[in-house]
Amino acid sequence: MFKYFPTNYVWNLSVDLSIEMGARIGEIEEMCGPLQEAAKQQDAEGTRAFRESWEKMADKLCELAKEDEERGRMISAGDKYKRASNYYITAERLQGHGSEGREALYQRFLDSFLRGIDLAKDNCIRVEIPYGDSFLTGLYVRAEGVEGKAPLLVQVNGLDSTKEMKYFVGMPGWLAKRGVSSLIIDQPGTGEALRLQGLKAIYNAEHWASQVVDWLEQHPEVDAKRIGMEGVSLGGYYCPRAVAYEPRFACGVVWGANHDWRAVQKARLKREGDFPVPHYWEHVCWVWGAKDIDEFMQIAEKVHLDGVVENIKVPFLVTHGEKDSQIPLEYAQRTYDQLVNSPDRELKVFTKREGGIQHGSFDNSANSGAYIVDWVAEKLGGHTA
Repeated sequence: MFKYFPTNYVWNLSVDLSIEMGARIGEIEEMCGPLQEAAKQQDAEGTRAFRESWEKMADKLCELAKEDEERGRMISAGDKYKRASNYYITAERLQGHGSEGREALYQRFLDSFLRGIDLAKDNCIRVEIPYGDSFLTGLYVRAEGVEGKAPLLVQVNGLDSTKEMKYFVGMPGWLAKRGVSSLIIDQPGTGEALRLQGLKAIYNAEHWASQVVDWLEQHPEVDAKRIGMEGVSLGGYYCPRAVAYEPRFACGVVWGANHDWRAVQKARLKREGDFPVPHYWEHVCWVWGAKDIDEFMQIAEKVHLDGVVENIKVPFLVTHGEKDSQIPLEYAQRTYDQLVNSPDRELKVFTKREGGIQHGSFDNSANSGAYIVDWVAEKLGGHTA
């Protein structure tokens, strides 16, 4: 794992994520160089300094993008807007809930992302999926070179990621080249669903997942018999739960097996394991709609897969990094062992040889991500050559 800040795991994770999303190393140096002392400060002071530095770079890129637009250089402008959105969301996700200006920063992130993909003419469109009295937002990426209806992989976030972050890491593009479409969503508790719609996380992921499948069944470009689901980090809980209780999914895959998240929370109360974001307890209470840690811990008691994955009856791939410092490797084995009714189960632990050994392979997603999308293409009828 690349450690720009030797004593600060959360900041290193954020920098590594940004690199995986397409950051430029020169810009990383310009943003992070002045932050060495700030990385040692308390959460509030440190994250304020982090935000100021990364926001400054994103603002500069937006200014440069506007200059490109004025000269008719739309592709270059789009690329700069997308990189700016990377830096905006990296800064935003480190801020505490209710921090001054956080909502406006998130909106700038959304605006620059959408402007970027529009100008660069990316194979990506924003969609809205009915969800009760509200809606969920997603990014739809079409399979390349497919005549007629294509298979599709639904991709869901972890605790603190967003659909745009997953798009930038690259899985939708890798799948498109293999003849598989993608729908990356902000499920309840993440991204737009949490910040703009006020939709809190729920343990019974099949509730929202089924409504996503309902929408996909009506999509003229999607083969409804070939819809799979993937989840990263906390999505490693949501995905198996959804696939277990929504029989229309044709396969499932987790990028990090999150078998017993309730136990992870109990360990974190004892300061065991690394935290993904600063202000962690405030963040999880916001995500799950809990008034305090005690209420959150009661909610977390339901967030596990014991007695759940036994209901999965489709092919399922369990992956995990061997040096994951957030979620124990043993959970991958437990998920695999309980997939007793899957007709085609596989456990893949990413080692130092191929890389991607940290949580969600955020240290190096290329080889691990390729393994996953090849498996998905094989199960859903895409191609790998």
